[in-house]
Amino acid sequence: MNQSRAFRVLVGAAAMVIVVGGIKAAAGIVAPTMLALTLTIVFHPLRGYLERRTPSWVATTAVLVSAYLMIIVFALALVISLGQLASLVPTYAPQLNDYVGNVASWLQARGVDSSQSETMAQALDPTRIVGVVTSILSNIADALGNLFFVGMLLIFMAVDAAYVGRITEIARVHRPSVVDAMSSFARGTRSYLGVSAVFGLIVAVLDTLVLWAMGVPGAFVWGVLAFVTNFIPNIGFVIGLIPPALVALLESGPGLMLAVILVYCLLNLVIQSIIQPRYVAVAVGLSTSLTFVSLIFWTWVLGPLGALMAVPMSLLFKAILVQADPDSRWLDVVISGRPDEHPSAAAP
Repeated sequence: MNQSRAFRVLVGAAAMVIVVGGIKAAAGIVAPTMLALTLTIVFHPLRGYLERRTPSWVATTAVLVSAYLMIIVFALALVISLGQLASLVPTYAPQLNDYVGNVASWLQARGVDSSQSETMAQALDPTRIVGVVTSILSNIADALGNLFFVGMLLIFMAVDAAYVGRITEIARVHRPSVVDAMSSFARGTRSYLGVSAVFGLIVAVLDTLVLWAMGVPGAFVWGVLAFVTNFIPNIGFVIGLIPPALVALLESGPGLMLAVILVYCLLNLVIQSIIQPRYVAVAVGLSTSLTFVSLIFWTWVLGPLGALMAVPMSLLFKAILVQADPDSRWLDVVISGRPDEHPSAAAP
């Protein structure tokens, strides 16, 4: 019996590896599809509200317009942030060269070999850091800007969503656990994005006000960037911090840069990496550690867009592999990291 069970576990693990490999190979299709599905889920309550008062085509149109606007706003925010950074950095070329030279001199004065000091200084070159941040943000913007593919998917999904209620009723008769699991996935996705949007707005307003008071150029743009990167779990604040910190360094020197870093650590780190993950864990049933691992894993599988889709993808797999199988539901306690909320599941 034990050998048979172990064999099933091994087969299941091998199947999972194959599935993940297939998803990675088809990341260019899976990631936009997941984005379209997520947006359809997010705006489904709007559809339900409008369908009770207007014809179905009006509800479908409203969902499509809302989803398109969200994609356009996010893509524009990233593009404008990149444009602002790209326009500011070249104007500070002399300062950039001076900082790199000062770092190399400081290292040599402390006994570091000249070739090593130059290599280390070049590694800290702000232009390289800007290049990394620009690459990340531009890749996400490109994925969001693939409006043709995502737009077509949204049209089809928005039309099909009109029949979700009736399909759910029929499916529940035959597979109630699967229907409940997918309903949990939809609720968790909406909760996660709602929590991220609320905390992102709080962080964006605070960052904009503080950066403006400190005299950092482009304060409003960096505030908008902070809102967008808040949808990237755990490390989003780091991506949103680098551009204003570099601009502060080039504008007024290390003092202002350190002040910006301190403010972001006090506001963004506390809110986005300590407070928000706890609310996310309660809202979606994923522990803080698993949320961070999900970010790394799905970014590796799906690319830059996987950073935005990390939590929804994990919720989808949780629904399929754990919540839809009565024999695996005990894992929900482990995944959520909150045994107190599942006393019956914790019982032997």
